[in-house]
Amino acid sequence: MNLTRVAVLGAGTMGNGIAHVCALRGRDVTLIDVDAGALERALETVRRNLARQVAKERISQDEMDGALARIATETRLADGVAEADIVIEAAPE
Repeated sequence: MNLTRVAVLGAGTMGNGIAHVCALRGRDVTLIDVDAGALERALETVRRNLARQVAKERISQDEMDGALARIATETRLADGVAEADIVIEAAPE
């Protein structure tokens, strides 16, 4: 199975980390959370962590930009998972 689209449920520490790794590996990611503020914080965390990787010369600026471009956010579950090849649940219990 070729996984090209990933949906991640939950934008907390685990969710944004999963989105980061998947996007950096070339997967289109939809990060889903009911809290729009959590999505904004998650994207900022991913951006900051990718920038740290660029500063340490582990990835290029182009790789960072590409990864960020592959991450979309959604507050509606149905809209976020409709096209996903796999759904990863990382929501708090």
